Amino acid sequence: MLINGIKVIAEEGIVESQLQDIVAEEQKLWGKKGKKIAKIELTIDGQEVVVKTTERSPITRTRRITGYLSTVDRFNDAKVAELNARVVHV
Repeated sequence: MLINGIKVIAEEGIVESQLQDIVAEEQKLWGKKGKKIAKIELTIDGQEVVVKTTERSPITRTRRITGYLSTVDRFNDAKVAELNARVVHV
C-alpha cells in the first residue's frame, strides 16, 4: 500500500491509523536529515512493532567525454558540444 507516496509493507494486525502515524513520524525524522524514504516495512515482534525504513537513493548519470568523467551539469561548453555531436551506433 502507499501512504504519503511511500510504499508500506505491514503485517496483519497493524491498523491503518497506526501505519499513518508511523509513516508521518519516519518522514519527519528522515526529513530532518535531508533524506527521502522509499519503503517502510513493519513487522510485529511480541508487543513491539519493528520499523525497517529504506532510503530513496537518487540515481546520478555520469558521462565520460574525452577523459573527463563527470555529470553533464558540470561540463564546460566544449564538453557539452562534444556530447551533443556524438553519433549513436546501433
